[in-house]
Amino acid sequence: MNLAQILIHKGLVKPEDLDEAAELRKLENLRLEVALVRLGLLKEDMLLKIISEEFHIPRVDVTSAEVDAEVIRLLPRKLVYRKNLLPLSRENGKLRIATNDPFDLYAFDEVRLLTGLEVAPVLAGEEDIRKVIRAHYGVGGDTIDEMMSTDDLSVVGDASEQAENILEMAQEASVIRLVNEIFVEALNERATDIHIEPYEKDLVIRYRIDGILQNAAVPPQIRHFQAAIISRIKIMAHLNIAEKRLPQDGRININLAGRQVDVRVSVIPMLFGEGIVMRLLNKSSVMYSLPQLGMAQDTFAVFQGLITRPHGIILVTGPTGSGKTTTLYAALSAIISSEIKVLTVEDPVEYHLQGVNQIQVQEKIGLNFARGLRHILRHDPDVVMIGEIRDVETAEAAIQAALTGHLVFSTLHTNDACSAATRLLDMGIEPFLVSSTMEAAMAQRLVRRICPECAEEYQPDLDLLPPDLKLESGQMLRRGVGCKKCRNTGFYGRTGLFELMITTEAIRERIMDRCSAGDITAAARAGGLKALREDGWDKVRAGITTPDEVARATKA
Repeated sequence: MNLAQILIHKGLVKPEDLDEAAELRKLENLRLEVALVRLGLLKEDMLLKIISEEFHIPRVDVTSAEVDAEVIRLLPRKLVYRKNLLPLSRENGKLRIATNDPFDLYAFDEVRLLTGLEVAPVLAGEEDIRKVIRAHYGVGGDTIDEMMSTDDLSVVGDASEQAENILEMAQEASVIRLVNEIFVEALNERATDIHIEPYEKDLVIRYRIDGILQNAAVPPQIRHFQAAIISRIKIMAHLNIAEKRLPQDGRININLAGRQVDVRVSVIPMLFGEGIVMRLLNKSSVMYSLPQLGMAQDTFAVFQGLITRPHGIILVTGPTGSGKTTTLYAALSAIISSEIKVLTVEDPVEYHLQGVNQIQVQEKIGLNFARGLRHILRHDPDVVMIGEIRDVETAEAAIQAALTGHLVFSTLHTNDACSAATRLLDMGIEPFLVSSTMEAAMAQRLVRRICPECAEEYQPDLDLLPPDLKLESGQMLRRGVGCKKCRNTGFYGRTGLFELMITTEAIRERIMDRCSAGDITAAARAGGLKALREDGWDKVRAGITTPDEVARATKA
């Protein structure tokens, strides 16, 4: 029996599935079983299991396998990427190679001719092999090789760059493909930011994943194409490629496999070239609902009550990247109905919300937060969301909206919830206006969640724990050991820590007296405020995150 007959015999596919796969097989010149996997009619893991059993080819987990550094150098990058082959080890004249396609005999013949070694194939998943290849050969390794060997594409030194030459380089197909591969890798790894950093003898690319920067595996030769890569990104963002002395900001809209991604680009001249940071906003990503944010039950119940109030201001505070906007979107999605009108002024619009009228700030034409807010009040909204209160003009507009019977959501950059009122006072807002309109302020931080795939319980050493983390005698904690799902970090995804301050009468009196943030905090604590760090310790005890994560995100 051939493989297709074996699959039917074992009940893994139906005869009609083979007919459907045959069309894709002809179109893309694939083998039948590969077409079945591509169409989702057969899981790759099950296909590899059957091949292993029927043809006696061993399976390996390449993500945890040791790869011999000398063996890696035996095969050229181009062949490795083109055929998705990963050389693992060499022994007794045989080269052990991981593949997801053990029937590609032409590829094995090519390896045999190049190395003079017999090929001993082992099976592994296609994407697992790709990940390990990227880790060892670098993102876009085959593209870099192609660029290094292309006579048409000259390597331009930093000192003698001409705009015309750079433009030609940036429009070469290989450079375009390399930049695209950097974007694809970042999105596949769930990165929120891409950092491109030039140094004297290196070009470093880093991805921010779950709030932590991690080096991307790129070939060392990428340094030679620094000018072309940066110019390509500038062209995509509609920036001036000839201007290298001044900072520039731009935007890129990309579409990857149906995913709409808005990329905010910031270019800044540095000592050894221009540095670029790109913020990736995946518009098609699943938006969080309120229960998914990670609020404690009591905090969640109070916050739910706050967002249904008829008027007033509710502020969410925290540093950049702490999830403030996500919380506001979750709040809006919880109250959207056909009975209320919701308007937002944002920079940028990060998610598209059905039933919400969203306005994009455009500073170049004078449409800022304050001006946008003044105009949308004429559209008779019930609820208004302002992306951020940055200045006194926006703060005054928000106060005016709350005073005229609107519920206003916004964000503010402060370290804790109790500093929100003093921040508004420092901007120049009158105390009576702040005390009469601010209903609540909620500070938040993001901490990484322990990876569910590799989590284990352990007995902590109490001497190594922060003194304010109280544990019961013999209480076990959890940690992630590290696996392929979490890139061996032990963490996967994030959750929020929350500190919710309700503006009580005691707090209103202190705002009227222009008391310090410390005095307001004391009044809030007396009223039952749970600090960010305390919320974090609750999540540590519940096995959601680790003590180190909470200590990193909060101050004692």
